[in-house]
This record gives sequence, structure tokens and C-alpha cells, in this order.
Amino acid sequence: MISSTWLGTKVGLEEGIRRAKEIGFDSYDIFEDPLDIDDATRQLIKETCDEVGLPIRSVVCVNFGLVDFNPSVERFAMDRAKAYIDQGAYFGARNILLVIGEYYWDGEVFPNEAIWGFAVDRVRRLGEYAQSKGLEVVIELEPFTQALMKDVDELARFVREVDHAAVRANADISHLHLSRASFDDVKKLQDMIGHIHLSDCDGERHGDLPAGRGVTPIKDYLQAIVDTGYSGTVSIELEYSPDPEKIVEWVEEAYRETSKIMDELDVRDGARV
Repeated sequence: MISSTWLGTKVGLEEGIRRAKEIGFDSYDIFEDPLDIDDATRQLIKETCDEVGLPIRSVVCVNFGLVDFNPSVERFAMDRAKAYIDQGAYFGARNILLVIGEYYWDGEVFPNEAIWGFAVDRVRRLGEYAQSKGLEVVIELEPFTQALMKDVDELARFVREVDHAAVRANADISHLHLSRASFDDVKKLQDMIGHIHLSDCDGERHGDLPAGRGVTPIKDYLQAIVDTGYSGTVSIELEYSPDPEKIVEWVEEAYRETSKIMDELDVRDGARV
């Protein structure tokens, strides 16, 4: 699961790690900006995860500045992304999950092709840096009108154009559904997938709900992903519970219902995730 689940709730950073392990999770993803936490906090995260036996698989970076045209913003965005990669390496993670951003000004000032080019060039350079640290960069599909990675076709095209062994795709299951991807569309990501997010939604709006709370055909998408040859981590991504006082129950429900689906598909392997 992703640690962002606990934000704004009574469950703190260290307790969240321990709770995740108690609930039954095999691994953990970290949503902490390296520029907003200190070395002591990083050490606490790593040591707690090591203590309870919850390996960190991914660090999550939302970085819209990567497509900004201003050189100063580009430098900051690149340095910030590299700080995430460094933090991921310290944690022993496998990847940095990267949300790139959106087209701006309706493409009337900078053409969308130019903004796309910014992203390709900068992510390729980040891939090179990540590879030097033993990590991959995985790009998330964002099912929004102006998002660069708004559907499977754009995500696959982007990974191909970056053309770097350390840059891969994140297949977010509720985002696949919101982008109207078919199960056959998932085949377009063959040999590209480096990480998975799993959640549910109502089919119309972004939700990141526990499995079974929406209409996403999670089992079918997950099978389609497995059919591409993917055998890595499946990470539950949750937005805030409607009742923050019951956040633990919210996470327990998500774990329980996801685990059922994975067991039905026989893809749960705690030793392999």
C-alpha cells in the first residue's frame, strides 16, 4: 500500500508502517517529499520498515514542473526528482513512481508537441540517473483531459519514445477503467509495466476506493496485466476514508477485498512481491 493513505488521519508515520504490516501487507510505498522531511525521518521510515519486515518498493513523486518551459523550474524539478531517486535508493526501493503533469495554455503558447518533448527529454535523463542508482522510473497513467499520459496509447508511446531500459509504465487499474481502456488495450503495455496501483472507482470520477466499492472490473484488468508477463508488486492506492476516524477499517477492507481477488487469480506471492 501507499503511505499517503494515512495523511490527515490519526495514524502517524511510524504507526502507519506498523499497522500496514499487522493488516497483512507484503510491501510498502512511500509518499514523502524528500525536500520536506529530514534525515532523521528518513531513518525512522527505513528502520521501522526493516524492523517489521515491510520492504519499500516505490517512492511516489508528483512533479508537474518537469514540463515547465522556464529553465529555473526545469532545474528545480529535475533536482527534486533526483532527490526522490536518492531517497528511493536509501530505502532500497525498486522505482520512483512519477506523475509528470499536464498540457497547459491549451497548446496555444507552447504546442503540445513541444511540452511532450520536454517530458521525453527530461524523463530520459532521469532514467539514466535512476539506473545509476539501481532504480527504475515508472510513469503513471492519469485519466484526465489534459494529462500527457491520459490513456494507454499515450503511455505506451511515451515509454517507447523515451527508449530507456530504466523507464517503464505504471498500470493503475482504476485509471485504466476511467480512461476507457479495454482489457485488450492492456496488451499494448507488453514488457513495459514496472509497477501497479490498484483501487476502485465509480467509473466516472477519480476515487481510489477499496476494491468492491465501485464498478471497476479489477479482476479482469489484473488478469490482463498478468497476461503481459508482469510479476511484480501490486500496490493498493487509497484516497481518504469518508470517516477519517475509521481509516484503519478502510485500509483493512481494501486489503481484504484485494487479497480475495489476487487469491482467485492465484497471483499472490508474498515471497515474490
